[in-house]
Amino acid sequence: MTTTVKAHEIGTTRVSVVALDRSQFEIEVVTDATALLEKMETIAGEPVSASTDVSTLQRRLETLGPIFQRRVTVSFGGSAVQPTLRWSVAPPTATGGSPIATVRLTGDVPPAGGTLTWKYSWTFTSYSLTDRRGGHAATTEWLEGDTSSSSLPVEAATAPESRLKLAARYVVLGFTHILPKGLDHVLFVLGIFLLSRRVRPILLQVTAFTVAHSITLALSIYGLVSLPSTIVEPAIALSIAYIAIENIVVKDLRPWRYALVFAFGLLHGLGFAGVLKDVGLPPSQFLTALFGFNVGVELGQLTVIGAAFLLVGFWFRDRIWYRARVVLPASVVIACAGLYWTLERLNFIA
Repeated sequence: MTTTVKAHEIGTTRVSVVALDRSQFEIEVVTDATALLEKMETIAGEPVSASTDVSTLQRRLETLGPIFQRRVTVSFGGSAVQPTLRWSVAPPTATGGSPIATVRLTGDVPPAGGTLTWKYSWTFTSYSLTDRRGGHAATTEWLEGDTSSSSLPVEAATAPESRLKLAARYVVLGFTHILPKGLDHVLFVLGIFLLSRRVRPILLQVTAFTVAHSITLALSIYGLVSLPSTIVEPAIALSIAYIAIENIVVKDLRPWRYALVFAFGLLHGLGFAGVLKDVGLPPSQFLTALFGFNVGVELGQLTVIGAAFLLVGFWFRDRIWYRARVVLPASVVIACAGLYWTLERLNFIA
């Protein structure tokens, strides 16, 4: 069976430590119900369900609970415990989205106590583990799939993460959203790079793109602007195709290019916001995390531009054959990728 890899897959899973004291613990996992069930049924050797009915999905997830337990580890002082599972499935939050599964893992803390360590091997993308116990500021740790968390003490909450550490963590998250996980954004930035042979016009376009997506990212996170992902994602793909096609039909940079890149930046900002909404932002240091993520995105984009300039632009930009042998073939590839993603995200391609 072929599984389609979508853009912005990062963060579709969120984990929260809801309660943790000397006697009991409660951990909440929120994730894509259909994707999780598909993995569980594959592991169990059962036919993959096609149903998206929330009641059917919940029954199947409850039935396969023991399979879920195999790839989840809750440990105290290095000793694993077997939690009790409580499942619920909610309808999609947006048109064309997937039902959302929430599973609460509860159990008794061993008499010896110790520190809690968490491991979740049902995803291989980054996800957030947030300590939401009452009485202290929420703290968030970013984990790659199949890696163990740092230890959470039972008797006292973890100290809030410093602003510098939090900002650095979100800078890394923003950067990795571009490199290596954001192929669509990488191709858009390369499309910007290809039309101009000079550094200044390229940087002006990147600046316009940066300002624009920073605006919609902030507005969307604050709930002032909102569009469903079923509109945003195909439109982002179409913007990639358009930039590349313009590179093919226009030989020189035109004044409208800056306005166009700015407009597309507004659109891409909604895509970035979708990622942050999925993974969550720590309430106590909201602006710090938002700023760090944005910085990481910009560093990722500048890395793409720098690499393209060093590998191609610096050496060949003044050659008479540069447009015919570099700009046009690369733009054709980018345009085809953008059009393919557009059709895929509109569900014309399975």
